[in-house]
Amino acid sequence: MESIWTRGMLVAAAILVIRIQLLAFTGAYVIGVNYGLNGDNLPPPEQVIDLYGRCQINFVRLFEPRHEVLEALRGRPQLVSLGTKNEEIQSIASSQQASDEWVKTHVVPFVDNVNIGYITVGNEVIPGTNAQYVGQAINNILNSLNSYGITKQIKLTTVLPGTSLASSYPPSAGAFTNEAAAVLKDIAQNLWHRGFPIMINVYPYFAYASDPSHISLDYALFQSKDPVVRDGPYLYYNLFDAMVDAFHSALEKIDVPNVTLAISESGWPSAGNEPYTSIENAQKYNKNLMDHVLGGKGTPRRPGQTFDTFLFEMFNENQKSAGVEQNFGFFYPNMQPVYPFWPC
Repeated sequence: MESIWTRGMLVAAAILVIRIQLLAFTGAYVIGVNYGLNGDNLPPPEQVIDLYGRCQINFVRLFEPRHEVLEALRGRPQLVSLGTKNEEIQSIASSQQASDEWVKTHVVPFVDNVNIGYITVGNEVIPGTNAQYVGQAINNILNSLNSYGITKQIKLTTVLPGTSLASSYPPSAGAFTNEAAAVLKDIAQNLWHRGFPIMINVYPYFAYASDPSHISLDYALFQSKDPVVRDGPYLYYNLFDAMVDAFHSALEKIDVPNVTLAISESGWPSAGNEPYTSIENAQKYNKNLMDHVLGGKGTPRRPGQTFDTFLFEMFNENQKSAGVEQNFGFFYPNMQPVYPFWPC
């Protein structure tokens, strides 16, 4: 017999997909799921993309241009975020010819019937040794897209980790490290002028698990009934908003307040660090995050501002580090759900 909790989750999933379909139809913003490939027992890409379709997941993020996945996406409706490899960034930035070759190899053969919406140049490389190349690599790829006559709008961006911030509490004190700020001002201004967002990885789980004596589970899971953090005029009922607004504050401090954000990764592991990880916590976090984003609430500093969001991630991947890193997936490699969430 199904438990009350399971029945409740199935009902919630059905309601959720209706909301996703309505919002996708309006084109307002998109919810997606990261598709990682760090496993030796994952299903073939064609089956995975079929699973995305059955589950009404309309946005796929790829960390690198895997052609077998792009082939599986031909003729599919899913919007795709396509990543460069981090080790390619210096070459792309240093040579327009290398950038042209990257676009010729990984974009041109697919762009007519794969719905590429983003190209991410660098995953968590700012701050770091490749940070200095990101801005020029973005410009070179834009030039390459133009030179090949690709007229559909593809947004160029980069993905920032939480470690790009020197401070994040309270959110109004959010500020980039000196190393990150040195390169981000020009990048953020360029993206803002073109109408492209900056992507950020946001993980309330890691903040909570590292300091559970000061961060409540309800605050991390979007369940607080009263404001937990009062930051001047801004009241925070959940940790996710506080973390996102720390990035907003940091961007204000480098004089690029209007560039928008997109969430490249956010999720909660279902196992690997008990009691902080559990199937129930993972399901609650992801459901409440979805409700929050689809509700169009924005954050206290940016009320009503919507943002594309990728949940992390599609599968449990057995070639990642043991522990929580192997347990962020919605599905096991046999494509059975880890917990009820998607209506498929």
